[in-house]
Amino acid sequence: MVPGHLAPCGLLRRVASMVYDTLLVIALVMVAAAFVVIPAGSEIRSGTLWFQAYILVVWWAYFAVCWRLRAQTVGMRAWRVKLVARKGERVSWGATVVRFLVAWISAAALGLGFLWSLFEPRRRTWHDLASATGLVVIPKADKHRSSN
Repeated sequence: MVPGHLAPCGLLRRVASMVYDTLLVIALVMVAAAFVVIPAGSEIRSGTLWFQAYILVVWWAYFAVCWRLRAQTVGMRAWRVKLVARKGERVSWGATVVRFLVAWISAAALGLGFLWSLFEPRRRTWHDLASATGLVVIPKADKHRSSN
């Protein structure tokens, strides 16, 4: 499957996959926090910089590992969305960092980085552009072809 022949992912499908992943990330962050809080035997004060950095790394790691191994998170898989690099190669670790951080900027700018995809010909967001990646829609498998 050549990425150039696949349809770009639209904003609604992108948001739908983000909702799935948000639920998973919340659970993951809760487990990661428990690994620190339970052994400490006390709460972690809000605003603790090292703890916030730890949670952010856990959050990034979920996306980075999914993007590197299968080019899809759980939410992306449910909505038949795949992350592709410009030249069709596997997304690099560096691109996952850029994509993750610029996605935060895209959201913090009142969602303008995401809304950008409505006007960009290949439906790319700020973080797609910054990381030289893009989301494409994987066509549904033909049931007759897959059973033969």
